[in-house]
Amino acid sequence: MTFTIATLEEPRKARSLGLDLVDKLTADMRMGRLQAGEKLPSEAEIMKQFGVSRTVVREALSKLQAAQLVETRHGIGTFVLPQNSAPTFQISPHQLGTLHEVIALLEFRISIETEASALAAQRRNAENLAAMQDAMEAFANAIEAGRDAVQADFRFHQEIAHATHNKHFQDLMHSLGTGAIPRGRLQNTLPVDANRLAYLRRVHQEHDSIFNAIAAQDPEAARAAMRTHLSNSRDRLKKSARLSN
Repeated sequence: MTFTIATLEEPRKARSLGLDLVDKLTADMRMGRLQAGEKLPSEAEIMKQFGVSRTVVREALSKLQAAQLVETRHGIGTFVLPQNSAPTFQISPHQLGTLHEVIALLEFRISIETEASALAAQRRNAENLAAMQDAMEAFANAIEAGRDAVQADFRFHQEIAHATHNKHFQDLMHSLGTGAIPRGRLQNTLPVDANRLAYLRRVHQEHDSIFNAIAAQDPEAARAAMRTHLSNSRDRLKKSARLSN
């Protein structure tokens, strides 16, 4: 398909370009130039059309996903969602603008995702495990390349929800989008320095523990591993809040 939107100017900052791209694509959806169910062009095609980097495209797609405007289907592509199809439960991006609000979301996720992990351990199939492994590999590749891996992090949690084979867990994670990942809201402008890289590697190790428990079909171990992972995230944020006061 051909976009009718003018190419963006490259000299501006990547964050500004990302927001511009979000605005342009959102306008196309609202004007009907991008229809519900329609597959977006590939990242490379969008890069060429708008004259922006892959980082800008991924940032824009992440924000569109968080706003419930598009859905990325693993191995297939990104599709426009019907505007009236958002789940009843929804946390808007503006509700996650402070450290306190993100900590509150993590407390909520602890109660939901610990049980989801236990169900995933009971119900997962080979396809679910492969999807989790793919997300973990994407996470590892991103951090070794010096990127923050927010998308891969969210994908891992989303695949666990899929492995429950319960649409309510799936819908809930979909409604949260990448805003469910704390650093996606609070730290996305910080560079991936040595300390942050070490933190991301710890997160990856925690994901590995969750995956191993699910793969072993051990519900109690999966529940405990997820609780540890999310509790660690919550505690790290609480420590950050204390240090900033």
